[in-house]
Amino acid sequence: MSLIKQDILEDGLAPEDRGESVALLEPLSIAIDSHFREPLNDLAVELAAKAAGFRQGLPPKLVPALASLVRGMNCYYSNLIEGHDTHPVDIERALKNDYSSNLRKRNLQLEARAHITIQEWIDNGGLAGRATKIDSLLEIHLKFCQLLPDDLLWVEDAKNGKRVRVVPGKLRNRDVQVGQHLAVSPGAVPRFLEKFEQTYTQLGRAEMIIGTAAAHHRLLWIHPFLDGNGRVARLLSHAMLLQSLNSRGIWSIARGLARNEQQYKTLLANCDQPRLNDLDGRGNLSEKTLAQFTLFFLNISLDQISFMECLMQPERLKGRILTWAAEQISLGNLPAKSGRLLEAVIYRGGELPRSETAKVLDVGIRQARRIVAALINEKALISESSRAPLQLNFSARLAGLWLPGLFPEQDEV
Repeated sequence: MSLIKQDILEDGLAPEDRGESVALLEPLSIAIDSHFREPLNDLAVELAAKAAGFRQGLPPKLVPALASLVRGMNCYYSNLIEGHDTHPVDIERALKNDYSSNLRKRNLQLEARAHITIQEWIDNGGLAGRATKIDSLLEIHLKFCQLLPDDLLWVEDAKNGKRVRVVPGKLRNRDVQVGQHLAVSPGAVPRFLEKFEQTYTQLGRAEMIIGTAAAHHRLLWIHPFLDGNGRVARLLSHAMLLQSLNSRGIWSIARGLARNEQQYKTLLANCDQPRLNDLDGRGNLSEKTLAQFTLFFLNISLDQISFMECLMQPERLKGRILTWAAEQISLGNLPAKSGRLLEAVIYRGGELPRSETAKVLDVGIRQARRIVAALINEKALISESSRAPLQLNFSARLAGLWLPGLFPEQDEV
């Protein structure tokens, strides 16, 4: 039986279906013959080329470490949009089971860990080719909410003030209103999600690039879950861009959305407007406002790729890392020649066999091991085992110096 057929919430309420037509959701995309379409086509082509250029220009050995850091960044900014501020340094601690003694901070760390776990699952192909299917949306919500502390699984009913528990992976069984938008009746949600799946699972690569923004809004318009819709929508967007652009998780739109949060939320709300006139598409909702949001969404994506591409330029990256190493050596935190080893790892594309460290450093094996241990202790290098190659590590603690601007410094939040 499909997960959608099992949607009964704990309090036993039968979802009311007021018979709304799924045509209320249209248009679900910007029509190919629409007068709004041409600039979007141009942006989609530019975005595909930009993403491919960044991906191909990055040494393959750097991808896993960068993708891991980007997951923390994506989690930070996505949660920030929800009003939950957990700095990536605290997120990194949570991934090592180092939690705050403060209950609220601990809960937010657990929330962040849940987000990263789900995104890593997506990055590793968990939703490959099926991101926009109904069962996939339910699975995202289920996996995310199952990892949350119970304190974060309760929302307040706006009508009676009672607390209602969110059931992981279950559709809502009550009415909800977001701003001025009253979402469709709970019993109608399955029908609208079927229309959503039918539309977005049929998109080709180019259409998916443009359609990701529309899917983002239309899912929020349906508002299928009692809570967690924003996180699900942004994880869905991440999965769709991963599929259409082969992004490999090395850049994130969430940073751009959070840094332009007011515009993001305003444009989303504008998409709730009904069709303005005969020049505004042929559906119930405004095609013009959907095109404006899509334009914003694609430009934000381009901006974030450019930002990451600039940060990862080899010579600039090497300069920032070696400056950091020199400062740490002068402070006595790292042994001499630590910078030379980091430079060798960078020169080799992010990875160096341990057997070559003594030769690279022109020192004895014991001294080479001491330098390696110090750099691993400072989170500058990582290694899967005592014999595995050394790899450059992009830790949250060092990101402010190695990759400035990725997220705020600890004392800024």
